[in-house]
Amino acid sequence: MSNCTEEIGTSKIEFGQLGRRVVEGRFDGGSMTGDGGVMLLGTTDRKLGLMEAAARCIADPRSPLLIKHGVADMLRQRVYGLALGWEDLNDHGALRDDVAMQTAVGADREGASAPTLCRLEKWADRATAWRLHQVLVEQFIASFKTDPEELVLDFDATDNPLYGQQEGRFFHGYYDCYCYLPLYVFCGQQLLCAYLRPSRIDGAKHAGAILKLLVTRLRQKWPQVRIVFRGDSGFCRQRIINYCERAGVHYIVGLARNARLEQITEFLELSMKDDYQSSGVKQREVGEFMYAAQSWARERRVITRLECGAQGTNPRYVVTNLTGDAQALYDDLYCQRGEAENRIKEAQVGLFATRTSCQHLQGNQLRVLLAALGYVLIERLRALALQGTALACAQVDTLRIKLLKVAAVVTRNTRRIRLYLASNWPSADIFAHAMRQLRSP
Repeated sequence: MSNCTEEIGTSKIEFGQLGRRVVEGRFDGGSMTGDGGVMLLGTTDRKLGLMEAAARCIADPRSPLLIKHGVADMLRQRVYGLALGWEDLNDHGALRDDVAMQTAVGADREGASAPTLCRLEKWADRATAWRLHQVLVEQFIASFKTDPEELVLDFDATDNPLYGQQEGRFFHGYYDCYCYLPLYVFCGQQLLCAYLRPSRIDGAKHAGAILKLLVTRLRQKWPQVRIVFRGDSGFCRQRIINYCERAGVHYIVGLARNARLEQITEFLELSMKDDYQSSGVKQREVGEFMYAAQSWARERRVITRLECGAQGTNPRYVVTNLTGDAQALYDDLYCQRGEAENRIKEAQVGLFATRTSCQHLQGNQLRVLLAALGYVLIERLRALALQGTALACAQVDTLRIKLLKVAAVVTRNTRRIRLYLASNWPSADIFAHAMRQLRSP
């Protein structure tokens, strides 16, 4: 008869048999973690100084005499948790006891509780968001060892669905849900802006002001850099285009179709339709013409991409002040805008930027920026430590599974903290390579 009062730590769990051997388990393995890869995140963070810089952006209203967990430690715990897949504050009720997490944060005691981390979000205001965006931009600038010749800034708006009564919550007809409408700015794979906005606005609202701020700061650092503004038709606004032309900024922006544009390309579309019907081969043409909308002061170059196939015609229009071959500009430059959408997906889905359940807008803005800081950590980990490996281009979900979520036995005494990692772990070589790269000068 089993002993019902036996402690869980010493109780035996039977899994059956393998041949003549009994398969069993016990909860007596000591201090263990499933997040051994958090040490990579901590090393990357300290190499960048990212969380220290972010901590200086948040005003701490607590009495210094009563502080147990500093802002930098709380930010590390929260952002590392997001990168490891712990998306909710409630997860930190158990995660605070993880010795590997404590070590990566830089503490030798239990981490901050979920209520403590929740109070951190309540300290956020507009000035906090402004300063944290400055950290993102400065991290971007610091990532260049030499002056860049060209920077392509991708602007894109997306939906952030809401399921409560959050401040700034409105119904958006295009997305058919209650949501926020955040604005993201990327340059390549690097994130420069994650600005949370109510959805009852024009998708390009504040884009012109953000573009001007970015251009001003980037040119302070690199006066000769060539800047290209790239966006879909939602950002084809007269004030933005006028600013680009005044400031010497190049642009390539989608142009919404209208009757006048379709009239200009009508003859070519009919010709392509005849060619498709006679050959059965899908037709594609890229051309250009000069065009001026009624609100424009002058004509501008418009590149058109026309297709005709089994699903009919599919015209696209792009306005630009760039010179060069029209097809090369469309295929090699404008179409690369889709890469920014992949990066937004990585930030929103992979790092949980859509977990905007705070009551107040500024608290939700801080959550989006915490996800943005997590994205910067992951992107810099790839750039600084994983180049030349099989995970150099892996997205955060893949990195989490193959590199960060690794089991380890952790021992801690007065002289050292040691993580015993599996000797047959498939990613052991990549992990060791990444750590060597991060610890090199």
